[in-house]
Amino acid sequence: MKIEENEFAIPFFKENGFIRKRCKRCGSYYWTQDLDSEICGDAPCQEYTFIGKPPTKKSYSLKEMRQLFLSFFEKNGHNVIEPYPVVARWRDDVYFVGASIFDFQPYVTGGVMPPPANPLVVSQPCLRFNDLDNVGPTAGRHLVIFEMGGAHAFNYPEKKIYWKNETIRLHHELLTKELGVDSSSVTYKEHFWMGGGNAGPDVEACVDGLEISTLVFMSYKVIDGKLVEIPIKTVDTGYGMERWTWLSQGSVSGFHAVYKPVLRKIFKLTGLKPEEKLLAESAKLSGTMNVETLNEKVEARKIVANRVGMDWRELDDILTPIENVYAVADHTKALAFILSEGIVPSNTEEGYLARLLIRRVYRMLKLLGIEEKFLDVMDMQISYWGGDFPNLKRMRGEILEILATEEEKYKKTLGRGVEIVKRLALSLKAKNVKRLPASALIKLYDSHGLVPEIVKEVAEKEGVEVKVPGNFFGMVANKRSQAPAPSEDPLARELSQKISGLPETKPLYYENPYMKEFKAKVLGVYGGKYVVLDQTCFYPEGGGQPSDSGALTLGEVEVKVVEARKAGNVIIHVTEGAPLKPGDVVKGKIDWERRRSLMRHHTGTHILLGAARRVLGEHAWQAGAQKGVESSRLDISHHKRLTRGEIAKIEELALAVIAEDLPVKVEWMPRGEAEKMYGFKLYQGGAVPGREIRVVKIGDWDVEACGGTHCSRTGEVGLLKILRVDRPQDGVERIIFATGPQALKRIQERETKLLKISESLGASIEKVDRAVEGLIQKFEETRKALERCVEKSARAEAKALLREAEEIRGVKLVALKTTLEDEREVLALLNEISKAEPRSVSVVALVKESARIFVSVGVEALKLGLNAAEIASKLAKPLGGGGGGKPYFGQGGGTKLDGVDEALSMAKTFLQEKLSG
Repeated sequence: MKIEENEFAIPFFKENGFIRKRCKRCGSYYWTQDLDSEICGDAPCQEYTFIGKPPTKKSYSLKEMRQLFLSFFEKNGHNVIEPYPVVARWRDDVYFVGASIFDFQPYVTGGVMPPPANPLVVSQPCLRFNDLDNVGPTAGRHLVIFEMGGAHAFNYPEKKIYWKNETIRLHHELLTKELGVDSSSVTYKEHFWMGGGNAGPDVEACVDGLEISTLVFMSYKVIDGKLVEIPIKTVDTGYGMERWTWLSQGSVSGFHAVYKPVLRKIFKLTGLKPEEKLLAESAKLSGTMNVETLNEKVEARKIVANRVGMDWRELDDILTPIENVYAVADHTKALAFILSEGIVPSNTEEGYLARLLIRRVYRMLKLLGIEEKFLDVMDMQISYWGGDFPNLKRMRGEILEILATEEEKYKKTLGRGVEIVKRLALSLKAKNVKRLPASALIKLYDSHGLVPEIVKEVAEKEGVEVKVPGNFFGMVANKRSQAPAPSEDPLARELSQKISGLPETKPLYYENPYMKEFKAKVLGVYGGKYVVLDQTCFYPEGGGQPSDSGALTLGEVEVKVVEARKAGNVIIHVTEGAPLKPGDVVKGKIDWERRRSLMRHHTGTHILLGAARRVLGEHAWQAGAQKGVESSRLDISHHKRLTRGEIAKIEELALAVIAEDLPVKVEWMPRGEAEKMYGFKLYQGGAVPGREIRVVKIGDWDVEACGGTHCSRTGEVGLLKILRVDRPQDGVERIIFATGPQALKRIQERETKLLKISESLGASIEKVDRAVEGLIQKFEETRKALERCVEKSARAEAKALLREAEEIRGVKLVALKTTLEDEREVLALLNEISKAEPRSVSVVALVKESARIFVSVGVEALKLGLNAAEIASKLAKPLGGGGGGKPYFGQGGGTKLDGVDEALSMAKTFLQEKLSG
């Protein structure tokens, strides 16, 4: 977006001798007091000149810089507000807070609700994943987690707070008068900013090559890629607290400025002893680096190497592990914040990004030789940052437990993944493909957690080249950083134009959820079956609660309502044919037993969630819910499977709350007031739109923003029974439960089944468990006896086959075709052949609806270079498939049954070629 020439021709610049110039290197326009200036003062146009010689009058820690920033703006009329969480649960378009303005989008910036103060100032922890691969190599310019100092003013048409002139004046005063930076060394580079659905012109403040702030004047919202002017003009400043701290210290990296004690401990664990001169020279050029292609990194290394008189490869070997330590410091802090706010690592949404960081840290620690210290490093971070952010210390136990579980999972994943890469490499070689496609790298990471370096290491041993993009993790993270757009109701979209002139429907179900019947006027009938009334007590589907059903009656005519849907604030009744017309006054009646069951189940969902959080911990957030008439489900985030004991405890606590007959209080509250009173746990069920939100509170047990219908007291739920627990995806436990009469019905059904089992076993219900244990014991004895028979039979058959086996250069080849029903018999036979003759290769084709090839290589045959996985892969080709496995055992298969004989004859040819070679 082009910036107009006079966009920033403000009094402050004119009065203080700033002139507008154009950078001869990047072409950007910028404002400066230096008449001789030719470059914008930002990297990569300029090296960092503050390393070793900070331009401020004193050095500040991050905590001191944060306090200076907040107190300065407080003295200048701003109210200091507490930072928001880093997980943006109040929004459905982003996962994490990426800038301080995210706290106020879209509700404050869109005029839906007032700001908590105006003007205000906040130091907001933020997360960004778009420059993941640059974290470390750029010495502190790029971070995943950082604090953004936000000084915000919201200018309404009827009330202006301040705009460009005051914003830049305040920034310059803090920088020069408070910190003592020479005014002539400060440049303000013009730019146009877009983010979070908003946009506006901005200036980027730079000192000695380092961009330290972005001062945005938010004037537009972005709709379908176009800029639309907004009435509320927002001052959106982003002061990079870590960069200001780095500038004040002039340290050899931004990480040294922010993480000094943590870095010292990690370096001690690794045994690394960084030489400050090397780090300083490298840092000066780090702003020119971009890891996307690695070219800039190599060039920067060469320049630094030339300055210090060493080979750039030698320098790279020294700096890379140090940069890994930098990245570990950043990533583990980010993880501490993410996990402390209830994100559980998984393969979707926020959990995906948490898992990505864990895997990246684990790999870096492994390269540093201290992977076993992962939890220790995390514990250091919690202790270091927990003073300023107490929630980290409060969640310490849960953070470390989640991380330990995830680390163990990842180790197992890696073990399986290496074999997968080997098989993939062999398959590509067979097709004469010499390079692994980039898409395969991403798939291997997503499916098996294999970072590119491991894939490269394994695949290149098998002769397949792997080219790793320098920005691999950034690419992966960017694909998953944006929340998917909420799905649109096709019926609402279809009818939106037709109902656009209608007034909003009065929701009687909120006035009285126990209302069964009502009278209403027909406002519109569309398509012969879609009816809109002026008011209704039919609850429209939403928030995981199905809609009501029932009937509309006009005189003697009854029209069945199958469901209700909401389009904006208009409720549409879907009928089975409506001989109604606008102006008719109808009587509505809902299916009360259905509604009552849904109310019990919805209230039960809130009770159950409160119980789960108390048993499992505060990381157990609602990850989805679907209420039903017969049963309901509640999905919760959790890092491992629920135990029987945990399930029982959750159920016991839920029943205790029901028995206590607590009041269920429902209240409409201004959004800001509700958030201030209850915090962001309100959004357990997801983001809720609107200036006012409907808060459902069950005593001190649970509070949520929720639009559903509920019982007035917990005692009305009657009974709650957990029917089963599933795991629909990694990181999520699904609790299926029933309430009230439906719960009793399920208990009775289970009791009936138990009675039938007890009758079949000839044992009373009280003794049925022992009877089943006895039956299982007998079954085990029978199974073992059968296995002994199979083993004995296989031993005899193996001897017979070896007597007839063809010998090829000292190796006995057994090749046969079989139609055995049980695959275990084939495996037993292969095992006995290998045991009886270590210099043997066995190939068995099991033919049924498809053909499977099993290959076993004896221990002595292995020493001759024979590989079962390779043989299986080759023999599977005539079957139209592929194969793989381990050197001593391989398998493959395909659907071409007419290729079985050819596959078996190929075994002989393969052995002859391999052994003669």
